[in-house]
Amino acid sequence: MALLDDVIDASGGMARWNSLNRFTLHLSVGGTLFSSAGHAREFKDVTAEGSTRTQSVRFTGITGGEHSGAFQPDAITIESLDGEVLRSWRNPSLAFPEVDPPALADELHLVFFCGVAIWSYLTIPFLLAHPDVVIEELSPWQENAETWRRLRARFPAHLMTLAPEQIFYFDESALQRRADHDLFGMKVAHASWAHDSFGGIVVPTLRRAQTVRPDGTVIAKPVLMDVEIFDAVFE
Repeated sequence: MALLDDVIDASGGMARWNSLNRFTLHLSVGGTLFSSAGHAREFKDVTAEGSTRTQSVRFTGITGGEHSGAFQPDAITIESLDGEVLRSWRNPSLAFPEVDPPALADELHLVFFCGVAIWSYLTIPFLLAHPDVVIEELSPWQENAETWRRLRARFPAHLMTLAPEQIFYFDESALQRRADHDLFGMKVAHASWAHDSFGGIVVPTLRRAQTVRPDGTVIAKPVLMDVEIFDAVFE
């Protein structure tokens, strides 16, 4: 598909992406999804190390630097800094157990959610070229004076994502600027901007998730999730 080809080229190209195996990020994550669950500073100033080829992310420096948390589709763990497993959750699901809100109150759920989100952030748009991902170009979206092109993606069950169906928006430079999907019973939009190149891969260094109205316009507050990437290394 021509749009997807343009998007992948703008983000560094498939040849460069296929030459990589791992990423390391220095980042902070916050927002009302975290503060309302009592984790306002849980993911502030952490390191995320992950695979570009399989769904795997390890966060170092959570809980004030005392623990690490690991995400894989079949297991979530909370570990001490020397690698001792303190808690684990086998076969996790975003359909969290029916407990009192908020959704991310349990630290295992928090690591799972951040693992899925950060891995998706770093692998899209390249993940959209996966043979099991079904994509469809939609009509353009008018964002103020800009025209953004859109792709709808349907993800297979074996890929852990925040939602099985998402809509991605790309600006006139073919860089991702927004992604819409359902989350915890809400319609949300993840805005992305401040793109930078790290080792030839172009990444939005700022992201913000907010709820949206039925017409697709964004509601300014609350800010559900804020992500700032300070540095990224691909190898």
